[in-house]
Amino acid sequence: MAGFGARLAAATRARGPLCLGIDPHPELLAAWGLPADPDGLARFSEICVAAYAGFAVVKPQVAFFEAYGAAGYAVLEDTIAGLRAAGVLVLADAKRGDIGSTMAAYAAAWAGDSPLAADAVTASPYLGFGSLQPLLDVAAAHDRGVFVLAATSNPQGAQIQRAVADGATVAQRIVDAAAAANQAAGAGDVGVVVGATVAEPPDVSALGGPVLVPGVGAQGGRIDALRGLGGAPPGRLLPAVSREVLGAGPDVAAVRAAGERLRDAAARHLD
Repeated sequence: MAGFGARLAAATRARGPLCLGIDPHPELLAAWGLPADPDGLARFSEICVAAYAGFAVVKPQVAFFEAYGAAGYAVLEDTIAGLRAAGVLVLADAKRGDIGSTMAAYAAAWAGDSPLAADAVTASPYLGFGSLQPLLDVAAAHDRGVFVLAATSNPQGAQIQRAVADGATVAQRIVDAAAAANQAAGAGDVGVVVGATVAEPPDVSALGGPVLVPGVGAQGGRIDALRGLGGAPPGRLLPAVSREVLGAGPDVAAVRAAGERLRDAAARHLD
């Protein structure tokens, strides 16, 4: 099987550079007329899987499944399997980060042979980029990808991410470490996360992997303003959209149409 970076590039070329979210927070469940319980979660996810069939990549937000305990994880497993059966790459938005054996256990869960393992997973490097090595190793062994948080849109993040160390911001050093990992592996399976509303994004021109760009739509980011973000070459940016599309639910056709509009806009502005 080809590595994640190659699979993602092929998928976005064929089906458009857009990552759609599955974020079943209680307010949205209520707006869709669904109960905030495992049954409502399952129905919400089934609608999303049907609406997103054939798109390039979909990102379930793991926290909203975890909230229901074991039943929520069962729904997440079914959702990952359903998306894959529909021809979609799955990015688990888990934001895991720890050290040593704990990180190795997270790696086994999200990038190994577990039913939760997705095509890629998000990870936090803020215990040191080297703490992610067990995850990077397991992901590489299973042809999966890792998206490392670099520069996020939340105001609290800037205090750490924009701090300067050895002449570069912390966010830039994370991007550079991800680029070094791609170069060492000879692949582009390690991506970074850069928020769409970050005022001074790090330079991602030499990353050699994809750049996930959350915050488009309801959070204020605009697809037409993303081209060349951080010096990204064509084909590297992957805008992530959730509420802007899910607000059209619960009708499957309406959710799909909303996703198609944004996918087509991304193809116009980013390709």
